Amino acid sequence: MNRFAKLAWVTLAWNVLDILWGAFVRATGSGAGCGNHWPTCNGAVVPTPENIESVIEYTHRILSGVALILVLVLLLWGWRKYPRRHSIRIGVVGSAVFILLEAALGAGLVLLNSVMGYDSGLQAGFIAVHLLNTFFLLALLSLTAWWASGGDSIYLKDKGNLLLFFIIGLLGVALLAMAGAVTALGDTLFPAQTLAQGLTQDADINASFLVRLRVIHPVFSILVGGYTLGFAWYLRRKTVTAANRRLSLILGGLILSQMLAGLINVLLLAPIWMQIVHLLLADFLWITFILLFTSTLSETVGSDRKMATSRE
Repeated sequence: MNRFAKLAWVTLAWNVLDILWGAFVRATGSGAGCGNHWPTCNGAVVPTPENIESVIEYTHRILSGVALILVLVLLLWGWRKYPRRHSIRIGVVGSAVFILLEAALGAGLVLLNSVMGYDSGLQAGFIAVHLLNTFFLLALLSLTAWWASGGDSIYLKDKGNLLLFFIIGLLGVALLAMAGAVTALGDTLFPAQTLAQGLTQDADINASFLVRLRVIHPVFSILVGGYTLGFAWYLRRKTVTAANRRLSLILGGLILSQMLAGLINVLLLAPIWMQIVHLLLADFLWITFILLFTSTLSETVGSDRKMATSRE
């Protein structure tokens, strides 16, 4: 890998770290650690730590600031290093757009926190959209790093129904992650002391909609997980490159690991450390699916299939 590719992978890893710390902020109830102030923290650029919540929230802002700088460096470097119409230019521009949207959504959550209310539909919607934007950012950073490391551009001709199958799978994983983000909010705001109490909360028709949504997420995860696992197995059997077979195997392992982590998360009543592990696996699963997508629908795979067809 050249230096640009190494920076692209570092930027991707840093953003994953920033996402995990953001989940830690939410799970510990530290979202208001800096008050309703942004970009300052309690009215100061470099605040005096008043409590642990302020330290946690301010650390998240530092991580996010470094992530923004890394993406902007990628944008400037990639734009100068690669020619017009190169895939990497699309990747770095898209990454810059979505990290700016990420900052705007994060600021909106802080500034509108007192207006929205913790258990409001607007708060849940903000968090779901925030997660979707995060996934777009990870996708573009992953593609940028993959292309900079020698991966081919996406080639959509002669792929049959593969593109449709990928769209269904990626859409399902994204929607599942959005539902998971809202479910995690419900676990934070309405924690259960025992599994029986949690089931009672879920069955209560007068409970908050965030509590009632906790039943939907596991069911949806089984449907999406089953489809994605079957698709990964299909690709492993039908693929034409070693990279695709490895990515298919990794994707299948991540799906099974994520389903097991989800079960453990429910049985342990969603402790903070398990929520972080669950989110980390979700990020890895999404990144692997994106890389499998671009590897399967790449120009090289398209050329290999044409050559195979001509020999037949």
